[in-house]
Amino acid sequence: MEDSSLSHVTDVPAGTEIANSGAPGHFSRLIKSCPDTRTFKFFRPIYHTQSVMSLSSIVTALPSDETWGPPTTTDASVDGVPYAPYSKGDKLGRMADWTSEGKDGRDGRGGRQQYNRNYRDQQVYGAGTSSLFAVQVAEDESSFSVVDNTRTSTKTRGFGRGGGTIFRGRGRGGRDARGGRGTFQRVGGRGGPQGGYYDQRGGRGGRGRRFGWKDYDKPQRNRDSSVNIKPEWRMLEEIDFNRLAKLNLETSAGEDIDSYGFLYYYDRLYDKPPVKNTERKLNVVDRAAYNVTTSSDPIIQDLAEKDEATIFATDNILSMLMCAPRSVYSWDLVITRQGNKIYLDKREGSSLDMVSVNENAADAPLEASEGNKDSINFPGALALEATFINHNFANQTVMESETSKFEMQHENPFYNPSEETEPLASKAYKYRRFDLSLEKDEDPLHLIVRTEIDAVVKNNISGEDQFLTVKALNEFDHKAQGSGGALDWRTKLTSQRGAVVATEMKNNSCKLARWTVQSILAKADVMKLGFVSRATPKSNDRHVILGVVGYDPRKFAEQMNLNLSNGWGIVRTIIDMVRGMKEGKYVLVKDPNKSLLRLYEVPIGSFEEAEEEEGVEVEEADGADE
Repeated sequence: MEDSSLSHVTDVPAGTEIANSGAPGHFSRLIKSCPDTRTFKFFRPIYHTQSVMSLSSIVTALPSDETWGPPTTTDASVDGVPYAPYSKGDKLGRMADWTSEGKDGRDGRGGRQQYNRNYRDQQVYGAGTSSLFAVQVAEDESSFSVVDNTRTSTKTRGFGRGGGTIFRGRGRGGRDARGGRGTFQRVGGRGGPQGGYYDQRGGRGGRGRRFGWKDYDKPQRNRDSSVNIKPEWRMLEEIDFNRLAKLNLETSAGEDIDSYGFLYYYDRLYDKPPVKNTERKLNVVDRAAYNVTTSSDPIIQDLAEKDEATIFATDNILSMLMCAPRSVYSWDLVITRQGNKIYLDKREGSSLDMVSVNENAADAPLEASEGNKDSINFPGALALEATFINHNFANQTVMESETSKFEMQHENPFYNPSEETEPLASKAYKYRRFDLSLEKDEDPLHLIVRTEIDAVVKNNISGEDQFLTVKALNEFDHKAQGSGGALDWRTKLTSQRGAVVATEMKNNSCKLARWTVQSILAKADVMKLGFVSRATPKSNDRHVILGVVGYDPRKFAEQMNLNLSNGWGIVRTIIDMVRGMKEGKYVLVKDPNKSLLRLYEVPIGSFEEAEEEEGVEVEEADGADE
């Protein structure tokens, strides 16, 4: 129906010229052609003269401010109903998707949802905005699932004879080891499940990969501190590892003050690879060896009375401080200031006496509280095993002969033949002095460190005696959790020795750096590294020696990117802190879960009571045995 209030309709025959009437407020407009009557229909609007506005009146009616259009408002509701922001670029998705998984994923940890988040959220309308219509459900819907009642075929198609299937990719490589890229397994095959083989190359994330399958949602490890922080201890300084890495101090090579003990000659037969299909067993060699702390060393006490230096330490303690930025596990040092003398000590039973295993691995060995069910592969058990291996390996690789041994200037200062029943191990102690002075120092600042040498060997060309330090790396199980992607030493050590050593540099960066620093401090010519493996992966009391490799400590430090100037800068920084404080006892602790050091002021007799209690317990145990 046409609205007569707006226009009049007039029929005009075809071919009639239509023109504007020319009257003010009137015009004619062609609307459409009617094929049946051959006429044109047009509307003639009717305007009232009182509704016509002039241009000046329109301009004056405009708002006075600079903006125009409807007023802006911050109200997020229309008639009391809230609305969400809308964009034409938003894509409408499904109102209900029964094919997707639960909100917590398959394993209840959001794994699948995390995987599909980047794809799915782009398809859902309003995914980029906060939900204004969220409904708080009273019950947990994570247990809800859709039952799939479709029939599945029981036939499986295998590859090759026997139906063996090859799985390759990033899936879980086994029950105890997370398989990474490059993991492959063969299941079934000829002879059933027992006829297959497993080759899992690498721990979490494969060889060298930082993250593996579902490693993003692993909980943060919470390790315990090496020493119990008591309430009466007062924290003085907190030093981040990033600050320590920027320190630098150039020092000289040091000078020898005195030497004690004797050395046996190294057996070169261990440098040759073992005969095929034969194994060289690691034997238990009971020899008396000593690792006395700084303040209990009688030689250092005499040197302190003679005012030979200001700072005193052992190579075991000093190497830990110089390699602090590489450490992961917690450790602690006891620093005692007496007058102008500073002693770097360790506690009785300190973790510095133990040899860590895979401390720097991406997936280090787990504790029992973290889900590790293999008790022989706990970090503490592995450290005890590695310490046992190093002690016996150094004693087994030397040729014990009273007629051909290298005597130092003085006898061993810690050995008492009347009290000891075991023979003395091949060990030499060299007391060396280093200059840590700066140009601005008024008085020189010297440090005396007690270093250790394990053996001596004749040079093949010149025939001169060369000093050796003998250490051992150990393999527990290259397929177990915590192996850090290590290769199988039995098959790869001879053909891929460089890859094996590179993996050990990555997984045991702190341990190898400490051994290298100790060799350089002692001015050793060669550092011998032995490769010792378990006879069977499930037994930690029987081991075999797979090979021994010798390195120049200084060149080995370059391969590890180990900067001794940075280590001396760390030592000088800690010493300057203690020199600016009053006389007393201080403890430097590595935080178990963070990359930082903390310096505490402790009472004078803090650790003496614990040592006395341990001594009483030992005496009571000896009395009970008698």
